[in-house]
Amino acid sequence: MKATIMKTDGTKKGKIELPAAFSTAYRPDLIQLAVYVMQSQKRQPYGTDPLAGKRSSAHYHGSRHYRFTMMNKEMSRIPRIHGTVGYMALRARVAPHAVKGRKAHPPKAEKKWEKKMNKKQMLLAIQSALAATADAKIVRERGHIFETKSLPVVVESGFERVAKTAEAEKILKKLGLEKELKRCSVKKVRAGKGKMRGRRYKKKKGPLIVVSEECPLLRSARNIAGVDILTVKDIFENQEIEMLAPGTIAGRLTVITENAVRLLQNHGRDKNAKGKRN
Repeated sequence: MKATIMKTDGTKKGKIELPAAFSTAYRPDLIQLAVYVMQSQKRQPYGTDPLAGKRSSAHYHGSRHYRFTMMNKEMSRIPRIHGTVGYMALRARVAPHAVKGRKAHPPKAEKKWEKKMNKKQMLLAIQSALAATADAKIVRERGHIFETKSLPVVVESGFERVAKTAEAEKILKKLGLEKELKRCSVKKVRAGKGKMRGRRYKKKKGPLIVVSEECPLLRSARNIAGVDILTVKDIFENQEIEMLAPGTIAGRLTVITENAVRLLQNHGRDKNAKGKRN
């Protein structure tokens, strides 16, 4: 499977053989599972105070011959405040259905939100998400707009040395992504109560840029609306599959530098491949 290498001025430079990962079968079920697993590892545990609703002198007397017995009193046998007079006499507390009582099943801080996934399954999910970026039908179904005939968009390695945001945006437009950048520049106010909860605005997810290593482009391209950028190491070692499939939906429009394509050849190989023994 080959892709066209584009220069930063939008002209063609040549052809390049894509890594075997781009020929992986499309597995949306594995991609969805992998994204959920990575999202679960970012969740912060939360829970109530274990003593919430229990800081009370209320207690239950079940003995029939006790001074404050509740037998034959025509009242429910639940923890009550004893030894008081007036309106607080025998006021119910602690029980879940009582005023100022504890919660029946509160969220517990010790709950484990983190999910796990087999290494081979995660590797297959990442490879499948990469393969989806080369399928024009899947990319279009995701809502991306592009004019290039070859996917993913492979650009020469000089793109990684661009240090200005305006210059990086100009190059992306020359690569045929002008309409896509315009689509991502729209910012809408969210409908519903999410406006009060720190997510007032909604934006579109645009192109993903993959570079070979730390470079000036990592800083210059990150401020373009809708654009995300990461290294090959982030994909396979940090398992940033959510960047390849935001919202568990694969087929993100991807721009890869020439050096990153060559570096992908050495990643994603199974250590326990046939013909090798530990």
